[in-house]
Amino acid sequence: MTGSGAWGASGGKGAVEWLVSAAPDPVACRWEWERSPAGVVLLPAGRRWDVLIVPGELGYPALDVLSRLVDHPGPVLADFGDARMGFFVPPGTAARWVGTGMRAAGRGTWLVVPYPCPGRAAGGTRWLVWPDGAGTLTDPALLELALHEAAGWLARQRHRP
Repeated sequence: MTGSGAWGASGGKGAVEWLVSAAPDPVACRWEWERSPAGVVLLPAGRRWDVLIVPGELGYPALDVLSRLVDHPGPVLADFGDARMGFFVPPGTAARWVGTGMRAAGRGTWLVVPYPCPGRAAGGTRWLVWPDGAGTLTDPALLELALHEAAGWLARQRHRP
């Protein structure tokens, strides 16, 4: 599943339009993004999405579980070195989310977001699941279920003889 996403579902243009629609000035954001040598912009969380940020060690198995539960989860980012993963969830989720070792980015926070184009370098942040341009987000209840299953799997791996 890693790196797959639905790039072809509505194309890159739809993903770009959906992402920049969260910016205070979408036209300026798009202009900056397309000309940025790093291929990233800062976008505000809390308007179109929140992002639940989990350790990569937990995030990768959770993404595997989530991918078995739904055909296409919402967008997922990974940072440099895969230390953290960010799952895009509906706005307002961050205000209600509680989890040890996890962070939630909601209203009032900004995220480094890479340009949604395969093969385009974007510093250390990259898409694991591309935005589909239609606004698909991960259901927080399903993500919680996937995180619990992934945590159980990790615990079993650590206690194997």
